[in-house]
Amino acid sequence: MSIERIIKEEFQIDEGICYLNHAAISPWPERTSKAVQQFAVENSSHGASKYSSWLKLEHTLKIQLKNLINAPSHNDIAILKSTSEALSVVAEGINWKFGDNIVSTDEEFPSNRIPWLAQEKKGVELRQISLSQNLFPEEALISACDDKTRLLTISSVQYATGKRLDLMLLGEYCHKKKILFCVDAIQSLGAFPFDCQAIKADFVMADAHKWMLGPEGIALFYCKEEIRSSLILHQYGWHMLEDIGNYDSNDLKYSNTGRRFECGSPNMLGIHALSASLSLIEEVGMKNISNNIIDNVTYMIELLKHIPNLKFISPTNKNHYAGIITFTIEGVNIPQLYSKLTENMLICANRKGGIRFSPHFYTSKKIIDKSLEILTRSI
Repeated sequence: MSIERIIKEEFQIDEGICYLNHAAISPWPERTSKAVQQFAVENSSHGASKYSSWLKLEHTLKIQLKNLINAPSHNDIAILKSTSEALSVVAEGINWKFGDNIVSTDEEFPSNRIPWLAQEKKGVELRQISLSQNLFPEEALISACDDKTRLLTISSVQYATGKRLDLMLLGEYCHKKKILFCVDAIQSLGAFPFDCQAIKADFVMADAHKWMLGPEGIALFYCKEEIRSSLILHQYGWHMLEDIGNYDSNDLKYSNTGRRFECGSPNMLGIHALSASLSLIEEVGMKNISNNIIDNVTYMIELLKHIPNLKFISPTNKNHYAGIITFTIEGVNIPQLYSKLTENMLICANRKGGIRFSPHFYTSKKIIDKSLEILTRSI
């Protein structure tokens, strides 16, 4: 089936809405909506009588997620509630020593900042390197590392500016220096190809509800096999045990797979939804998706350049931008402008003191043109 036909069949957004907010929450494809409805009907009419088939789908989803990030095995994948939970598993799981430090940036979303700041009570320093004040931010991050650096944590794409750094360069450095490398990939999974092995990531995490076109409340957590058993566990339950089906056992032997981080019952509703969404991503292909996104952002940048006094907060070099374009306009009250845009059903975000647009692969040029018309009228 052609991409054009898939887009036509799968995305039924109200015609009165210009949706440019995929960096926040994405609308579901039709197949995802149907999967949730079918699961609800099955559950209400049959209860858990088909639970074995649900478990098979959970296994399928882990394979889909493994393929999405090119993990060595589906056993490296845990399905958690959120990016924040996954980051907290890592932050609280490392056996920190007084004087250790963590290197990151000053543009991270709170999910990739608060868990690390919480380690300060253990005598761990968080070094937040400025991205805007460094011409070569990768070099600045590397220069901030020393023999006390235990971990470097960064977003694959910055949530407010859409800035992309060279993850391969950072991963190579961390691997060489035996520094743990943690990547919050929520703003790239589902939008751009991602290879956790190529970038030598030790940890990768991402919620489903942005570019993966899935629901909130379910997230990918990848932990490198060699590191899994070294993370101190702080959540416990029946689902994480090696002998998972033996409910009478008191043997606290935890699974050697990613399941050791899944303490309780799986989110079966979320599993049905996310698996359906990923099947669409697989069908379209990551290369086609990323090409369309870059094409849409490039097209949008060229249109925005014609607006007087507009300044880009996002990078406009194709090598550094992703699916996010953020801008401000001199002399314009941005919060008021944001209110006007949303009142006119242009769904976007107010980030970093500017307006953030984030089109997906299926966003049409017609929608982008209409969005720019609404923006021009609202200034």
